[in-house]
Order: sequence, then structure tokens, then C-alpha cells
Amino acid sequence: MNYTAARSHPAVRWLTTRLKERLADAARRPDRGDISITTVIIWVAAVAGALVIAGTIAVVIGRYNGSLSGI
Repeated sequence: MNYTAARSHPAVRWLTTRLKERLADAARRPDRGDISITTVIIWVAAVAGALVIAGTIAVVIGRYNGSLSGI
């Protein structure tokens, strides 16, 4: 696919426009703030908790799969 065909694709045009808007916003407001360490810790804990819960459910289903097949 050549450059003109890629630019004419709506998704590529939208993504390019969005990227340019974000870069202009960053240049206009350089102090817009970064993600705080507290936010990162909360997100990591939430994702880790979700993975632990999903893993526990998978283990329980795997262990009792034969018993649960009649339900």
C-alpha cells in the first residue's frame, strides 16, 4: 500500500489527526501533569488483583471441571 492509499484510509486519517491534536496540546500546555506514582500503584494493584481473581477462578474450574459438568 502506498502513502496516498494509507492516508486516504479513514482510520489512518483519524489516528494522524488525533496524534497531531495531542502533540499540539502538549506543546501548548507543557505542565498538564504526568501520572502520579499513586495512580500507577493503584492501577498495578487493581490489575494484579484482577489477575489473581481470574487465576483463582481458572484453578477452581480446572479442579472441579468433572464435578461441574452435570450442572
